Amino acid sequence: MQPHTTEAPPSSERRLPMTYAEYRAWHDEGAHGEWVNGEVIVFMSPKDIHQAIIGFLFRLIAEFTDLMQLGEVRVAPLEMRARLDGPAREPDIFFVAHERRAWLTNERLNGPADLAIEVISDESASRDRIDKFYEYQDAGVHEYWIIDPRPGKQRIDLYTLLGDGRYQAIIPDAQGWYHSIALADFRLRAEWFWQEQLPEPLAALADVRGLAPETLATIRMLLLGNQGQP
Repeated sequence: MQPHTTEAPPSSERRLPMTYAEYRAWHDEGAHGEWVNGEVIVFMSPKDIHQAIIGFLFRLIAEFTDLMQLGEVRVAPLEMRARLDGPAREPDIFFVAHERRAWLTNERLNGPADLAIEVISDESASRDRIDKFYEYQDAGVHEYWIIDPRPGKQRIDLYTLLGDGRYQAIIPDAQGWYHSIALADFRLRAEWFWQEQLPEPLAALADVRGLAPETLATIRMLLLGNQGQP
């Protein structure tokens, strides 16, 4: 399917010619950007809402994957090379299932994530909705979420990879829940992201699992206690 977009790349986007080896040295010095076709795309400083949504989702998904023992969750900046001869991207958040844990090294994820999440900022709309949509689809990223919190553009789009290698949109159910395929039994609501105050992650996790927050807190404490047992 075609991704949703009506925006052109911003004229303020900075690109620097660079080899991959030069990009790695540049990145190791603390710079933040992505390497694509012999150029580095230099990221602009994000706005607070962008970082708040990333922080909320990372905590929520990390708690969920720990609870369900599904795999590993990482937050940018960490490189993903979905194809080893392709671009070096830095998804805002990505998830890797246990069976592909060996792909995750100290330097990068060497292969496609099971789930990649991008939160759109003013300069990233075309990159997230077009460039990464097709890159992630073609490289086999199993699920791709795009969250756009910008005023007047608020929407979320979730895509899952079909057997023919194309993304299909995940449509919310009658109660407004989007159900993930890559994260079994995980669901989310669009309205979480448009509230004046983002939900507390543990309360949102309780909602995801259909539990009272105090019940989930007790389960979590028991799991943490068991992890410390020999």
